Amino acid sequence: MNVLALETSTDRLSLALSCDGRRHARDLVVGNRHAETLFAELRTLLDEAGLAVADLDAIAFGAGPGAFTGLRIACGVAQGLAEARGLPVVAVSCLEALAYASGAERAIACIDARMGEVYHAAYMSGNARVMVEVIAPSVGAPEAVPLPGAGRWVGCGSGFGVHRASLAARHGASLASVNADLVPTAAGILDIALARLATDGGADAAAAVPVYLRDHVAMTIAERQERSR
Repeated sequence: MNVLALETSTDRLSLALSCDGRRHARDLVVGNRHAETLFAELRTLLDEAGLAVADLDAIAFGAGPGAFTGLRIACGVAQGLAEARGLPVVAVSCLEALAYASGAERAIACIDARMGEVYHAAYMSGNARVMVEVIAPSVGAPEAVPLPGAGRWVGCGSGFGVHRASLAARHGASLASVNADLVPTAAGILDIALARLATDGGADAAAAVPVYLRDHVAMTIAERQERSR
C-alpha cells in the first residue's frame, strides 16, 4: 500500500510515506507556517517516491491533542485528499504517536496544553509495537493527572519540559526517565496507521475529526484570575 501520514500538531511539519515497503519522510521546523509549506513539502516527498497523489491508497494524520490550528490543517488536508479519491483515513492520537516515538514498553505521554494544564495519556507496547492504551487521553492540571499503576514508566513530551517538577512529584519513583524533547512524528503515525489498516481498513474521510480535549480554548481575564487563586 501507498500510505501518506501528516503530523502538524507542533511547530514542526512532519510527513511520511510508505511506498511498497519503502519509506520516505520530511521533517522540518516551520513555526506557524504549516499551511504555507505543507503542499510544497508534500510534492517533494511524492516526487522522491515517484508517486502522484492519485497513487495513494490511504491517508493518516495526527488528530490531536496539540496546537489547534495545526490540527485543523492536518485534518483538513487529509479529508480533502481522501474525499476526492474515496480513500480511507486513519486518525491517530498525537499522544499515542508520542508514546510510540519513545520506544518504551511503558510510556506516559504528556504535551503542554498551556493555561497551567497538560494533555496526558499512558500506553504500553503490545504485539508488533502496537500501543495499548492504559490511561485515556485527558486534559488537566499536572499535579492531578491519573496514575498508570505499577511498573517503571518513561515520561515523554513537552508537558514534562514545562511541568517537570509537578509531574515528577505526582508519579514519584515509578517515573524511570524523562524525554521532554520528544515530539509526535509522521513516521510514528504511519507505523500505527499501517497496523490499523491491516485490521480494520481505516475510516471514511467524513468521520475524521481533530481531537481537542479542551472545549474551552480561551479564558477570560476573570477566569484566569480565579484559577490563579
